[in-house]
Amino acid sequence: MSGFNLPKLLRDVFAPAAGETVLVMVDLPREGVPDNEDWAERRAMAEEWRRAFASIGAAPLPLLSFPASSGNNADLPEFGMLEEKSARIADVIARATIAVAMTKHSATAPLSAFVKEQPNLRVASMPGVLRRMEKTALAADYREVARKAQLLAARLERAELAVATFDTGHQLQFDLRFRHAHADDGVCTREKEGFRLINLPSGEAFIVPYEGERAGIPSRTQGEIPVSWQGEQAVLLVRENRIVDVTGDASAQRLKAHFDVDPARRNIAELGLGCNDSATVLGSVLEDEKAGFHWAYGRSEHLGGVTGPDAFSDPKHVVHHDIVYARGCPIGIQQLDLLYPDGSRETILRNSAYTL
Repeated sequence: MSGFNLPKLLRDVFAPAAGETVLVMVDLPREGVPDNEDWAERRAMAEEWRRAFASIGAAPLPLLSFPASSGNNADLPEFGMLEEKSARIADVIARATIAVAMTKHSATAPLSAFVKEQPNLRVASMPGVLRRMEKTALAADYREVARKAQLLAARLERAELAVATFDTGHQLQFDLRFRHAHADDGVCTREKEGFRLINLPSGEAFIVPYEGERAGIPSRTQGEIPVSWQGEQAVLLVRENRIVDVTGDASAQRLKAHFDVDPARRNIAELGLGCNDSATVLGSVLEDEKAGFHWAYGRSEHLGGVTGPDAFSDPKHVVHHDIVYARGCPIGIQQLDLLYPDGSRETILRNSAYTL
């Protein structure tokens, strides 16, 4: 929007101190991953963000670039380019106190490892960010985004189970025992408590369902999930937090083949509740997931689960993929109930709208 103010957004989200070292990162097209207009525009945005950080007193490093990874949340390559010279990515990140990743494929999972290792580092992951988001999710009132994300995270933290009823009539129960909820609230300041990595645009509460890793305690995540896949509907059958079968037409068989590539892809890896009222569903997962209910499969350890890259048979198979059911998506949520340890039950979503 004409009123979008990038320096203000950076102050509100990061509150960088004078001279604080900032790293902006981009991935580059490579063989098998061709360039496109959105991707080229994202790289131009990255330079604008570097200049905007400098305008508010931060000290940006040169732009760090590297070949695109094999998919969302796959590990980063060891080396990238800094000032047209080869540089070890870990060494460059170690120089920064703020890192912003404006990439095609999500780098959230590998960047989470750097956050754990470097207590002074805070990170914003922006996979698939588009300039049009300056008129939607990036233009949100981030104080209100934070309030809602924290409210929803508190509910997920208390709950033992979540029961999602889709508007197709299918139902899935998520086991939330033994897990902690988190708020991706758009706050990434030096004073931020807990894990200092956010998505940007922000606005969700999320939790990893219990994956059954405790001996003798199977996961209670079970039921059926309808999925719109390549223009057709498939249904995933879930038992003990694993996708055990896929039913439907031709697209269902293609989806089943996707899961058959690696058993670790069958893991239910996230339950997410997007709460950015300015987010619009237009086909970019980064923004779509901030508009409402979503879940993910595959890798989970970066969000508090136990399924990491080592669980996959090949690094090229590693994935954390979100599927969204917000208003504007082909499939919606009829109702989402949370069940608490005292036996009470609370409906927090009805017809894809929050009741809180």
